[in-house]
Amino acid sequence: MKINANASGTRTIEVTEEQLQLIKKYSLLDRLTNSLGTVNEDSLVKLRLTVRSLIASQEMDAKELLDLCPVLYDENMKALGLANLMNCYNRWLQKKNEEQQAEENKDA
Repeated sequence: MKINANASGTRTIEVTEEQLQLIKKYSLLDRLTNSLGTVNEDSLVKLRLTVRSLIASQEMDAKELLDLCPVLYDENMKALGLANLMNCYNRWLQKKNEEQQAEENKDA
């Protein structure tokens, strides 16, 4: 999946299913927005520091978190890119939930 990193859509960042799964596993996008619900550069800094802290706290198996760094530290990643990443993640999560519901209904 590609997310737009700028308003004109000329710069994109590739996000994989595995990276979205990592975001879910570590709840990385929770509580990143400010009190008004907007995403800004501070939100991106907070996310990067959270990932950096998680990597530092894991003696082993930090590789999976390192796989997320190309997205978070992409030179084009700014507040708009993060907002688009959050939207992409929410759409992906909704799709996964719908698939799970369909599977449960099929089994019932």
